[in-house]
Amino acid sequence: MSDRITVEELSELMKKAAGVTVAAEELQQRYDSGFDALGIDSLGLLGIVGELENRYGTPMPPDAERCKTPRQFLDLVNSALMAGA
Repeated sequence: MSDRITVEELSELMKKAAGVTVAAEELQQRYDSGFDALGIDSLGLLGIVGELENRYGTPMPPDAERCKTPRQFLDLVNSALMAGA
């Protein structure tokens, strides 16, 4: 398991935690779209954060659930994972 979350992983987590299916390719193209435009609300994002915390056994930054876009989210979460690695 790498200590970086990929767009593919985020796509899978969105489906698992928020019940929203967005293909990784589409997510990549819409990297700067708001999560709301992708159908993810704050509860969905909270679910994704919870999944990541379970998967990596480490708390995510408190700001993670306030991220507005996939790019912002991945940048924040990946920098936290790398700092903690």
